[in-house]
Amino acid sequence: MLYMTSVRKLGTSDLEVFPLALGGNVFGWTADRAQSFAVLDAYAAAGGNFVDTADSYSAWVEGNKGGESETIIGEWVRARGNRSDVVIATKVSQHPDHPGLSAANIKAAADASLKRLGTDHIDLYYTHFDKPEVPVEEIIGALDELVKAGKVRHIAASNISAERLKASLDFSEKEGLARYVALQPHYNLVSRDTYEGELLDLVQRAGLAAVPYFALASGFLTGKYRPGAKVDSARAEGAAKHLATERGQRVLAALDEVARAHDAEAATVALAWLAAQPTVAAPIASARTVEQLPALLGVAGLRLTEDEVAKLDSASA
Repeated sequence: MLYMTSVRKLGTSDLEVFPLALGGNVFGWTADRAQSFAVLDAYAAAGGNFVDTADSYSAWVEGNKGGESETIIGEWVRARGNRSDVVIATKVSQHPDHPGLSAANIKAAADASLKRLGTDHIDLYYTHFDKPEVPVEEIIGALDELVKAGKVRHIAASNISAERLKASLDFSEKEGLARYVALQPHYNLVSRDTYEGELLDLVQRAGLAAVPYFALASGFLTGKYRPGAKVDSARAEGAAKHLATERGQRVLAALDEVARAHDAEAATVALAWLAAQPTVAAPIASARTVEQLPALLGVAGLRLTEDEVAKLDSASA
């Protein structure tokens, strides 16, 4: 089924993206090259065009150096000849060889990412984790140079305080430099506190788009984690911790109820709740197998009622 009519504009940029960003963190980790290609093919066949990765994926795996995900995505794009159809987002600051956000490091890391991706430009380039010891003037200045050089189309931020984000936006405005168009926050039905409040208010005022990561709480919001259930996943520990909380149990119950009403998967409903939130353009979710994709892609066709959004709001409060 094609969902391409559901594309959303990414903030103030000219990027139009499918309402689900495909997370590339599993590529080169729990999904090998062949599995990754199959997932990317199925995502694109459904109309998907927004792929999210980082230069550090997946340096945490024994034997990996970081950049494995970018390499796989680059090989897939070249093999399919579809670079102009895919919005590629990647990030800087965490690669073992290119840590931090100094101007020199940002430029060197971008060149390394471009080489692995096998492309001449990155569509959306995030600062992965803010480094408060580096002045925003230095960070924005370096990112602006990449935009002016045509290596990056648009810039964005992730894991940043409202204070630093505002300072960055103000500096861009004052100097007429490239300006962040999106924020990638940690945000989902069981993790609302870090984004809702100052950050959300600023994103809304500034016209930025939110592209939440951990949209399914490491898999907890798929509904497959239940008391007594054993799940074979590298992220099982992170997901299962929510089972021990009253909030987690309330959210699962509300997800089940709404999912039954739509004959949908819990994961689809959890993503649809995010998609219904102010500022959110596209939540990020990853799939290591093609079989996991339909529940994620379903967000493009599911619209929750106001009552259903309120029910999930209440359960997750």
